[in-house]
Amino acid sequence: MRALVLFSPSSLPLAESAEHAEKVLGLPTWIWQLANLALFLAVLIYFVARPLTKAFRDRQLAVEKALADAREKRAEAARFETQIQERMARLEREVVEIRRQGAADGESARTALEGRAREEAERIRKDSEEEIARRVAAAKAELQRTAAGLMASTAREIVAREITDEDRNRLLSESLERLKEAR
Repeated sequence: MRALVLFSPSSLPLAESAEHAEKVLGLPTWIWQLANLALFLAVLIYFVARPLTKAFRDRQLAVEKALADAREKRAEAARFETQIQERMARLEREVVEIRRQGAADGESARTALEGRAREEAERIRKDSEEEIARRVAAAKAELQRTAAGLMASTAREIVAREITDEDRNRLLSESLERLKEAR
C-alpha cells in the first residue's frame, strides 16, 4: 500500500512541494543557511569585535603609558634622592672643613661655626627628607592609581565575560525591587 501512495498521481504534488521546500532559487536550503550564517558572523565581527578590540587596545596603551610615566617618575625620584645624598655627603665634608677652620681660629669661633653648620645640615636634611617623602608618596599614589585602574579594567573584563543573561536579568529585577522598596 505504501508503494502505491508514493507513486500515485495524488502524491506527486506533495513530493514536488517537499523537493521545492528543500531548494530556494535552485540551491539547497543548507547552502542558504550557511551563507546566512557567514553573513551574520561577518556583520558581527565588523560591528562588534573590531570596535571592542580597538577599545581594549586603546585602554592597554593608556595603561602602559601611565605605567611608563609612573616608572619615569619613580626613576626621577631615585635620581633626586641620589642628588640629595650627594649634597648630604658634600655637606658632611664641608662640616669637617668648618671644624678644622674653627680649631685654627679658636675655640669660641669653632663652636659658633659648628653650631651654624649643624643647624644648616639639619635643615637641609629635614628639607631633603621631606622632599624625598613627598616624591616617594607621589610615585606610590600614581602606582596605586595605575594598579587600581588595571584592577578595575580586569574586573570589568572578567564580569563581562562571566555574567550570563540570566544573571543580568536577575540583577535588574533585584535592583528594581530595591528601588520600589526605597520609595
